[in-house]
Amino acid sequence: MSLLVFGKTGQVATELARRAPEATFLGRDAADLSDPAACAAAIRARAPEAVINAAAYTAVDRAEDEEDLATTINGAAPGAMAAACAALGIPFVHISTDYVFDGAGTAAFAPDAPVAPLGTYGRSKLAGEEAVRAAGGAHVILRTSWVVSAHGGNFVKTMLRLSETRDRLTIVADQIGGPTAAGPIAQACLTAAGRLTTDPNLAGTYHFSGAPDTSWADFAREIFRQSGRTVEVVDIPASEFPTPAKRPANSRMDCTTLTRLGIDRPDWRMDLTEILTELGARR
Repeated sequence: MSLLVFGKTGQVATELARRAPEATFLGRDAADLSDPAACAAAIRARAPEAVINAAAYTAVDRAEDEEDLATTINGAAPGAMAAACAALGIPFVHISTDYVFDGAGTAAFAPDAPVAPLGTYGRSKLAGEEAVRAAGGAHVILRTSWVVSAHGGNFVKTMLRLSETRDRLTIVADQIGGPTAAGPIAQACLTAAGRLTTDPNLAGTYHFSGAPDTSWADFAREIFRQSGRTVEVVDIPASEFPTPAKRPANSRMDCTTLTRLGIDRPDWRMDLTEILTELGARR
């Protein structure tokens, strides 16, 4: 299957390149998502058998001051990609986020749960979902959360860096979700693209996050346990760590419909072991 991927250096795109090195990867120099028409033209010019969008505006706090840009990149660009794919009759896989929900309650959000983003980033990603669905083609929207890997900037690497100079850290304990390694996300995208190729009826929105659900504080404790670092983690509420953009308190996601695609929910603790091993930080 000839595959076109938007994204080249991000966490998921890097893992996609490991699993599908024969795919064509378009970085910002070849496909600027602030120009949706150019993204659609890139698809038409290459006429692949499937497209994965692994690129996005992910600066959650900065988005509060750059709503137009975030909405173009996360909303209009995926819509243009999906429309081009629909016209060619090829599958389109798009990565979205738990930030489309308001994080209320303690129950896991199902794919069809009401959406109510708290900030610009979530609104921009919701706009992308709506545009992808409106295009009318065979698509999978894969909502995920708390992405980590051995690449780029993420919570695992931040914790390891801070542990080099500090033996006590205060970490938010009242935000709950599923840490998700970029490698399994990449594989889920590839699986979804392949399944859509043979069965377009599998199109829809799916949730994909690591299990079991945990807090940022307990996630940090597991990072330090597996890496053999002696760091005291002190639980604090999110109110003591204010940020420009409000984060969902509840990022639990119901991933049961993944079975339709033949995908299992990953255990983030096992994936963390692989990440730490790659980073040379495994005890």
